[in-house]
Amino acid sequence: MTNAHKDALFVLVKSLSKSEKRQFKLYVGRLGVNTDAKFLALFNLLDKMRGYDETVILDSGIVKKTQLSNLKAHLYKQVLVSLRLNPVNQNIRVQIREQLDFATILYQKGLYKQSLKILDKVKSIAIEHEEKNIAYEIVELEKIIETQYITRSIPDRADELSVQAKELSEQNVMTSKLSNLSLQLYGMMLKVGYVRNDEDYWKVRRYFESHLPKYQLEALGFREKLWLYKAHLWYSFLIQDFLSCYKYASKWVDLFYDQKEMIYLNPVFFLKGNHYLLESLFYVKYSSQFKETLDKLEHMVNSNSFPKNDNISSLAFLYINSNKLNLHFLEGTFEKGLYLVKVVEYGIAKHKDRIDEHHIMVFYYKIACLYFGVGNNKTCIEYLKKIINNKNLKMREDLMCFARVLSLVAHYEAGMDYHLEVQLKSTYKFLLKMDDLHEVQKEMIKFLRNLGDIYPHELRNEFQKLYDQLKKYEDHPYEKRAFLYLDILSWLESHLQNKPVAQIIREKAMAVTR
Repeated sequence: MTNAHKDALFVLVKSLSKSEKRQFKLYVGRLGVNTDAKFLALFNLLDKMRGYDETVILDSGIVKKTQLSNLKAHLYKQVLVSLRLNPVNQNIRVQIREQLDFATILYQKGLYKQSLKILDKVKSIAIEHEEKNIAYEIVELEKIIETQYITRSIPDRADELSVQAKELSEQNVMTSKLSNLSLQLYGMMLKVGYVRNDEDYWKVRRYFESHLPKYQLEALGFREKLWLYKAHLWYSFLIQDFLSCYKYASKWVDLFYDQKEMIYLNPVFFLKGNHYLLESLFYVKYSSQFKETLDKLEHMVNSNSFPKNDNISSLAFLYINSNKLNLHFLEGTFEKGLYLVKVVEYGIAKHKDRIDEHHIMVFYYKIACLYFGVGNNKTCIEYLKKIINNKNLKMREDLMCFARVLSLVAHYEAGMDYHLEVQLKSTYKFLLKMDDLHEVQKEMIKFLRNLGDIYPHELRNEFQKLYDQLKKYEDHPYEKRAFLYLDILSWLESHLQNKPVAQIIREKAMAVTR
């Protein structure tokens, strides 16, 4: 049996909505000869199957084994054609491409004037919507037609097209350089993570400054500015300058609100920009602005005019609920956030084919933090086990590390002393394999390893020592990110002041807003 996730056709068929399936059958049935077509029979069979099983297909008698590969390829293509014809997928970008195709067909038939008329009209639409790559293709086709058929309808036509091609080419080169830089910085973030010392910092800074092209901001269009802000954002994340992250994420989002038509043409970039803005606000603990931004995003996503499709639905679920959890962490309202657990678990099941496993594990970590905040340490441990026991997951080591550290703290709080000893050994071995172990992690492990030798009356003094030791790292340029994953200082304060950790966080949040 083939894994369903590895069979592209099966995944595509299962991703179709009821209306898309109905449209596909109408599209196939537009000619009577297709009614009994083998590919339609295969479609119906795949639609009914719970999991992809090639044996079931072959036993159905629809197709022989030697023909199956070709039939699947044909069906895959027909489904895509049907989806392309769906009005839901007819955005400006698709419409421009369609008009370019029509113009190309007219040109090939020798109907030059008709082709040029379509190209001139669609070129204006492409430039207006910042589709400069397609606009450049259109100009190049216009140049080809003009070399074969001189219309003489516009004086100096050759000069006009040459200038237009040059301008579009320069703009596309700028976009390419900025998008390349942004992608490389994002790759660094995934591969290496945040800078860990001065050497890392200067390496990243030199790379950024040497690859950032010279530009005049007022000369840049929407798309060039978008990639510029993205590049600055990833650079800021890498060097842990979260105020700068907030600055460039704000510019990214404002770019869309200033040109609202771009929200509907590029909804994914709009969602991602808002997510990074919220992430930045979370890091700088600006809770009032965070709540306002999240409410505004949710209102926009739920509006009738916002584009709707499976990918957008999955991303909206991911970003909105992840940040709803973060809001409860910011405000210390853990109890109020527990309703999100069912919402998130339902959403994970619904969108599992479009959300990668890393983001699912991040959700589990946030849920674990939620239960830790309300004092339900055993449930916290259960969610952390989902991360720690996931042997096949290639995820950022820092998240795996803090899942283990939080598990240790939760075991201690739950009074599970035997399990704590086992966890300590396992976590210590894991951390030794990491080449970027931070001082905060080292101090935590050292403290938890010595717990067995501490008498109950000495405990408060040991908590104070650890607190004083960790407090100095709170604003350290390379150590402070440890507190983004686990607010260990608030946990220590809760023991020192004999208050619930949620109350400590709430009091801090209220102090910031006053």
